[in-house]
Amino acid sequence: MIDEFNIVLAGVGGQGILLAAEILGTAAVKDGLNARVSEIHGMAQRGGAVVSNVRIGAKVLAPTVLDGNADIILGFEQIETLRNMKFASERTIVIMNSERLMPPELTAKKARYPSLEEIIRRINAFTKNVIVIEASKLAKEAGNILAQNTVLLGASAAVGKIPVKAETIIETLRELIPQKQLDVNIRAFNIGYEKARETAKP
Repeated sequence: MIDEFNIVLAGVGGQGILLAAEILGTAAVKDGLNARVSEIHGMAQRGGAVVSNVRIGAKVLAPTVLDGNADIILGFEQIETLRNMKFASERTIVIMNSERLMPPELTAKKARYPSLEEIIRRINAFTKNVIVIEASKLAKEAGNILAQNTVLLGASAAVGKIPVKAETIIETLRELIPQKQLDVNIRAFNIGYEKARETAKP
């Protein structure tokens, strides 16, 4: 068993972050690994900032990731990804959804949303390992935009060195996703997996 593997999931309410964290944690346990899952701040209502931690490994006791200790940051929204770069180090892999959701404070100030290039440049100050996935677009291709969380799970399974088998994550989807949405979510996972493998190729 590995000693410690840390995943930070960041985005806004309504993007399925808490479910994605639950899927990762449950899949880890299925694979015989020790796991802790937590929501460290924010509220899961639509539009509010949400951050969840998934910690996997023999030495994992506390549920929260310390600053600079994320192995993966799974970013569901660009600005929320950038806001959570305190968890990153040069070894961190950032897998980020290209979707942009204007935060209320920017709207109130009539501020400009940074370009994708600016966001990536700022992330690169912490780590050069950045993969951008059009998760919302790919989820639509799979059949439901709400499946963007499983697109990102597929992407992380492909390139994130997660110590959980992709097959176990799919098995967990079968348990935690309602039957009527299951086929779409499995398709979304597989699409995200393949797209990330293509994107990560040198």
